Amino acid sequence: MRLHRLDLTAFGPFGGAQRVDFDDLSAAGLFLLHGPTGAGKTSVLDAVCYALYGSVPGARQSGQGLTLRSDHAAPDTRTEVTLELTVVGRRLEITRQPPWERPKKRGTGTTVEKAQSRLREHDTAAGAWKDLSRSHQEIGEEITQLLGMSREQFCQVVLLPQGDFARFLRADAEARGRLLGRLFDTRRFAEVEKRLVERRRTTEARVREGDSALLADAHRMQQVAGDAMELPDAAPGDPGLAEAVLAAAAVARSTSRERLTTAHCARLAAESAQAAAEHALAQTRERARLQRRFAEASERAAALEDGAGAHRDALERMERGRKAESVAPALELRESADAEHTAAAARAARARDLLPARFADSGAAGLAAAARRTAEELGGLESARRAERRLADLVAERADLDRRERDDEDVLTEAGAWLAGWDTVREDLRARVESAQEAATRAEQLDGRREPALRRLTAARRRDDLTRELESGRRRALASGERAQAARAHWLDLKEQRLNGIAAELAATLADGMPCAVCGATEHPAPARKVAGHVDREAEERALTASRQADERHAQDERDFGLVREALAAATAEAGDTPADRLAAEAREAEELYARARRDASALHPAREELRRAEQEHEHRTRAQREAAVRAASRVGHRERLDSERLVLEEELTQARGTAAGVAARAAELEELAARLTDAADTARLAEESAVRLKAADGRLDEAAFRAGFDTPRAAADALLDAAAHRELQRLLDARQSEEAAVRAVLAEPETVAAARRPSADLAAAERAASAAAERLRTAASAQDAAARRCAELDQLSARAGDGVRRLGPLREEYDRVARLAGLAAGTSADNERKMRLEAYVLAARLEQVAAAATARLQRMSSGRYTLVHSDDRTGRGRSGLGLHVVDAWTGRERDTATLSGGETFFASLALALGLADVVTDEAGGVRLDTLFIDEGFGSLDDQTLDEVLDVLDSLRERDRSVGIVSHVADLRRRIHAQLEVVKGRTGSVVRQRGYRPSGRRGSGEE
Repeated sequence: MRLHRLDLTAFGPFGGAQRVDFDDLSAAGLFLLHGPTGAGKTSVLDAVCYALYGSVPGARQSGQGLTLRSDHAAPDTRTEVTLELTVVGRRLEITRQPPWERPKKRGTGTTVEKAQSRLREHDTAAGAWKDLSRSHQEIGEEITQLLGMSREQFCQVVLLPQGDFARFLRADAEARGRLLGRLFDTRRFAEVEKRLVERRRTTEARVREGDSALLADAHRMQQVAGDAMELPDAAPGDPGLAEAVLAAAAVARSTSRERLTTAHCARLAAESAQAAAEHALAQTRERARLQRRFAEASERAAALEDGAGAHRDALERMERGRKAESVAPALELRESADAEHTAAAARAARARDLLPARFADSGAAGLAAAARRTAEELGGLESARRAERRLADLVAERADLDRRERDDEDVLTEAGAWLAGWDTVREDLRARVESAQEAATRAEQLDGRREPALRRLTAARRRDDLTRELESGRRRALASGERAQAARAHWLDLKEQRLNGIAAELAATLADGMPCAVCGATEHPAPARKVAGHVDREAEERALTASRQADERHAQDERDFGLVREALAAATAEAGDTPADRLAAEAREAEELYARARRDASALHPAREELRRAEQEHEHRTRAQREAAVRAASRVGHRERLDSERLVLEEELTQARGTAAGVAARAAELEELAARLTDAADTARLAEESAVRLKAADGRLDEAAFRAGFDTPRAAADALLDAAAHRELQRLLDARQSEEAAVRAVLAEPETVAAARRPSADLAAAERAASAAAERLRTAASAQDAAARRCAELDQLSARAGDGVRRLGPLREEYDRVARLAGLAAGTSADNERKMRLEAYVLAARLEQVAAAATARLQRMSSGRYTLVHSDDRTGRGRSGLGLHVVDAWTGRERDTATLSGGETFFASLALALGLADVVTDEAGGVRLDTLFIDEGFGSLDDQTLDEVLDVLDSLRERDRSVGIVSHVADLRRRIHAQLEVVKGRTGSVVRQRGYRPSGRRGSGEE
């Protein structure tokens, strides 16, 4: 990486535009960057870093970049940094502009513009610059990828801060580790250590969790086994826990199986005793049953003997009933014939009562002949009935004709009256429609004027409010501006006072033996003293903070004032100068006229509808009037035809109905008489037939009773049994017979007779003995079941514990392996003899490379006396790995770098910085660093050592490098011809550049 050009505008202490030509300065290989304290030497380096990475090193970067702007810059000058460089063979130009609070282009106050970035590349073939990107993120990623270094690495490698490396030489191992860790980004190794510790904790927790589950199973096994198991005295995570649990479980299982065998034998003995007791109980129950059976059979035999007389009566009654069954059909036939004859005679009497008196003595044949004559007369009236129906239709049709004639006359009258006023109605409706249309048109016009009037009224009211607010805003802005000017003047006064007394403030930090931050000397014979009223940094910063706060309040007041003024202008442009009261009156008047026109226009649709309905009504009435006239003309001939036909039919009906009210009434009389005659004839014939059948049934009944052995039919009827009585009597006889057979069978059983002769059975004693044996069997079975369940549960829990032990095996192995790795990486393991952490081990290898690279230059600077070596010895009780010693060739001894003098410390730290730059460069992928900067420390060297150091730096030109030295030492301005001087002033700092001339003369200055 080689720098070519740096352009600064309003950056840091530089109020205007400045340019640094690094090509001119780098021509000599060495160039000097010098200037008084606070002039801005570091700001030049900050600008390089800001152009590359968009931020400056350390605490100088704050906020969003607003603090990078120069306080000396004009308000309309934008802060900008442009850097031209070559990296990896590509010539690039980077331009960055931080956020900028600039004055508004219109109105008062300020506004903040966003940060902007631009990356361009020079096209050698075309001889022009081409844009690559304007994205902050893309430019940052491109530069970081090309350089291969982060901002922190760049600041340590390219901008070599000698104070940091001097402290690095004197620091302990932890401080060196922090610096090297930032440079070489060994966070991944620290992350490996952290991950190993986390994994060890995780696996340990999982092992403890598994042991806890195993102990829980052991507790459950102890609960199941009772006193047959003792728990091992171990905690989760202890070695040997799994084996102890498995051994205790095996003992518990063996004891439980022995107890199960004992319980099984006890159950077999109880089962034998219970079977014997059950057999004795069964025998006792059987003897008691037979004894009860014999006693019951004896009682039943005595009862049968007592009922012998009733049994003989039942047998005799059953025999008479069996004989009467042969007479039963004749009895049923006679009862049926009698019932039929009675019913037929009653129906014939009722039918005869409905006939006229002249038919009272007529028989069935006479009644049938009279019915035939009546039916013949009824058939002759059918044509008269049709004539009567036609006459009724004619009368109804004539009445309907008259009704329709009256309706048509009403239609003609009403239509004539309505049509007479049609012209007047139509004109009135048309006038209403036209009036409503005019009102609608007027409403549209008024609506177009109403909305602008309302907007003007709103704008006028807003204009009046903003006018009052503008005056108060102007007063606030003026007052805050005066306060901001006063606060800035106070801060500038304090700043100038502090700059005048800065020497005393720097002298307050001096200590004997420590190098001066300005000149590098370790002796301080006459340090400056603070005078009365000295202004320190805190007072200046408080004044600066107050000034900035006052500026911010003033800027906010200006912005508020501008917003109010813009709003007032917009409101005035819309409302004009008309007073708000007059605009309000005009708006109310327009609103009233619009509302009135809307009300009038709302009648348009009803008026149109009413006109449409009236025209439809006119058409309807005209058509109805015409149709009524046509119908009236056609009804005249129809009426005459109906009247003629009615006269003919009336003459025919007068002859047919006789004395009846009408043909229908006469026909109804004949129909009723014919029906009654027919019914009377049928019932009389049935009554005669049923009387014949009843006489025949009486003869057959007398004959059947005589053959069955009964004196009269009544005696046979009395002896006859109905079905229910027959079934009941048969049931009693069968039951008697069955009971006699059953009693004889029981009394003839040998075992029953033998049991009756034995003593009575003691059933209660046998049941008590059987119950006691069953209880003993249940107790033994419960004990065996409990022992079996205990064995099964112990087997299940032991199997689960065995599975848990097998699952924990790989986990314990993983825990042991991870614990060993974590101990090695953390340096706490006994296998790690030097107690080095993994990150320290990696940094020690890097430090060894840096020491080797630095020794090549340190030997030249010290005339071959000193060599830097890496040491991994332990210091005190700490850990080893990051020790750094210097070997003194004059004494042959190796000693700590903290024993070097001030000058020796300087060139040792310089060599270390250059060596570190080479190592970090190789670490970054071999990106060549052609431009380096070295900050201070040269004042601690004598003339010979200074020459040797400058020779080493000048030798860097052999590698086509250029080195910029930042120093206050006056002798360097004589030795180094190419110089960049930063000159400070009250209006800001400027740069003066003196280029290299081969003749040894200094170049002309330029700003």
